[in-house]
Amino acid sequence: MSQGAPESSTIWLRSRGEPSLTDVFRTIAITPTSSSWRKFLAFFGPGYLVAVGYMDPGNWATSLAGGAQYGYALLVVALVSNIMAIILQSLCARLAVATGRDLAQACRDAYPPYMAWPLWLLAELAICATDLAEVIGTAIGLNLLFGIPLEIGVLITAFDVFIILWLQTRGFRWIEAFIITLLGVIALCFGIQIALADPNWGEVIRGFAPTTEIVTNPNMLYIALGIIGATVMPHNLYLHSGIVQTRAYGHTLPEKREALKFATIDSTVALCFALLINASILILAAATFHKAGHADVAELGRAQELLTPLLGASIAPSLFAIALLCCGLNSTVTATMAGQIVMEGFLRIRLPAWMRRLVTRLVAIVPAIAVTLIYGEGQTAKLLILSQVVLSLQLPFAVVPLVMFTASKEKMGALVAPRWLSLIAGTIAAIIIVLNLKLLFDLATGA
Repeated sequence: MSQGAPESSTIWLRSRGEPSLTDVFRTIAITPTSSSWRKFLAFFGPGYLVAVGYMDPGNWATSLAGGAQYGYALLVVALVSNIMAIILQSLCARLAVATGRDLAQACRDAYPPYMAWPLWLLAELAICATDLAEVIGTAIGLNLLFGIPLEIGVLITAFDVFIILWLQTRGFRWIEAFIITLLGVIALCFGIQIALADPNWGEVIRGFAPTTEIVTNPNMLYIALGIIGATVMPHNLYLHSGIVQTRAYGHTLPEKREALKFATIDSTVALCFALLINASILILAAATFHKAGHADVAELGRAQELLTPLLGASIAPSLFAIALLCCGLNSTVTATMAGQIVMEGFLRIRLPAWMRRLVTRLVAIVPAIAVTLIYGEGQTAKLLILSQVVLSLQLPFAVVPLVMFTASKEKMGALVAPRWLSLIAGTIAAIIIVLNLKLLFDLATGA
């Protein structure tokens, strides 16, 4: 059953046991006597909100830059990122089902304030970096489709909060339907563009094989880390552990095991679907820009301009712009919800959705407008790629607590992660940390 939501004037949450996303907590019923198929459909949805992280505008910039500069070579990074995401998101579902807490709440419960507050600040920084990419991407989409100047488009993005507010009044299933519909539009747009580009599928397959150049080439590593940061996003870990609890699954161990199974299937299928979209961005860039010798394409606007002469179809730029706008709108919804989960979970502060949205967006709008006015529209891609590298640098501060919590028998009980899963997740965390240290060393030494 749904829990009653506090009034909007309530700033401090009433108790430590307050559930995540109170307005939609356990609002989607799970009938114990239903068939497995019906139960799967009941859990269908949260994974696709998580999958939006694969397709946000920042991902476009890094994937376009990677495909244009290095052809299909970085497809292996997209694949590895996808595997990392599947494993980490399954741990998020496990944490939520086993403890009834989202990742932010679990961090607040486990750590003293001098550790919890820095983690909160880093999580907020990651959300702001995410929102920065959405602001720029949505503004570019509006510019490409309707000719709206970029700086005006950035300001318009502040009002997309009304879309979220309207969806929230309709129920959480409406939010999921909105996200999945836009994902379908994005998939259709890229499907047509890939068909027009006619990539070399042999090279595509070889692109999924690893190469040492990714680590030895600093520029290639920079783009690779951007792809990882755009894929395995810190805010997604907080988001997934919160929205899984919109399902009213039972409290017995068998019911929790069943809930974990269906939640994991949902996120795994959604992330595999997202890999197709994520890889298609890079494939499109490799099959068009890299093939034609345009290795410096990273600006979304320039990419759209080049698609018509390279693909020979006037519809290609419009499809590109429509998909970009859908990405920006999708990411708006998920970043707002992640922001609510982080603020409520770490600080027990509950702001009205419109206030939380406007605060987060204003933080993102200021640097976006500043870069546009000072350096011009041509520098937005650098800002997008930088935002994704910032996300990658923040990732360990969400991944390490997640791995530690889910490996703890004391916290998880019977649903503690198997040792092999914890070892794999720990290895993923170690790889991310080592790559980040390598990136920082290269930037410091000018390598």
